[in-house]
Amino acid sequence: MEIPIYQVDAFTEQVFRGNPAAVCPLQQWIDPVLMQKIAQENNLSETAFFVQNGYVFDIRWFTPKKEINLAGHPTLASAWVIFNELNYPHNEIIFHSHLSGKLTVNKNNDLLTMDFPSDQPKSIAISDELIEALGSEPIEILKARDYMAVFKDQEEIIKINPDFNLLSKIDAHGFIVTAPGKECDFVSRFFAPSLGINEDPVTGSAHTQLIPYWSEKLNKTKMLAMQLSERTGRIHCEYHGERVKIAGKAQLFMKGEIHI
Repeated sequence: MEIPIYQVDAFTEQVFRGNPAAVCPLQQWIDPVLMQKIAQENNLSETAFFVQNGYVFDIRWFTPKKEINLAGHPTLASAWVIFNELNYPHNEIIFHSHLSGKLTVNKNNDLLTMDFPSDQPKSIAISDELIEALGSEPIEILKARDYMAVFKDQEEIIKINPDFNLLSKIDAHGFIVTAPGKECDFVSRFFAPSLGINEDPVTGSAHTQLIPYWSEKLNKTKMLAMQLSERTGRIHCEYHGERVKIAGKAQLFMKGEIHI
């Protein structure tokens, strides 16, 4: 069996920045156990697989450890492949996830805009367990799919040095840390040790929580965000109530074939 594979850096205008994702277009679905093994072999934060079904592209995402319900940067990377490598003739791609429903990506020159469901986080009590794991005390903790710890300023976000062993013992998909930005509206970092990802370079799906929170705090519906990982990434954000728009650029790093 031969499977095409592309590695695309998402949320960046240049290679070696943003977040690398593996993208595997399929003619038909293969065994999920095999998809998980491929994702483990790729050892990137996510590998996306998709199958075209008429005018809709069915999509699934796998970390090196498990399938997840929503992933932003591999969706952006998949859209880049469909537009640029598979020569899709339209400016809108409709994805469908059996876990998240309908997702769309629109192309405006080289800017790709994803339309995702909004995930409004709710404030919860600040736990000593999370403070110890993060090594720093936030001013607020919220939770939707992920825990979200809010800090005073960008410098605090940069200085956070989590204990990943302690974080992995907390029952959660992932952990967002965020604060107001200096050169942008807000900044963040994302940790998911239980998924095999200590720190994710740029996390599109985390912005389904970040956008509604910061939209309310800043009284803005359009915002620019940066994820302050070592690779960094820029995310254009819009809040539309039950939906959010998450936009960025992408660059091809590699393409080839998997032989199984």
